Amino acid sequence: MMATLVPYYAALFVGICIAAGGQLLLKTGALRGAEVVQAFLNPFTILGFCCYGTSAVLYIFALRKIPLSQAYPSVSLSYAVVAVAAHYLWGERIGWGQAAAFLLIMSGILLLNKT
Repeated sequence: MMATLVPYYAALFVGICIAAGGQLLLKTGALRGAEVVQAFLNPFTILGFCCYGTSAVLYIFALRKIPLSQAYPSVSLSYAVVAVAAHYLWGERIGWGQAAAFLLIMSGILLLNKT
């Protein structure tokens, strides 16, 4: 990777991490609201939406130099990150099929970004 692309790949990676954090915040907000309106107005939910907005800004910056055919599939990394975090935070089950799928996602992202 050329040094001039490092800020763009860094923005993509940070944006993916922030989006994953946003998803976890949305789940937290959903769990803390007894009704949909309460969950929607929960500070965790609002912060989750802010994370999505920040992530979008970073993603747009990354797209200035990274081909969409590489950037978009890379976002799937957040699926694995969120599932593993949900396992530890809320005890959500990860079966063998999911674990294999996560490994395939990560392998695909590595292959995609090596070319």
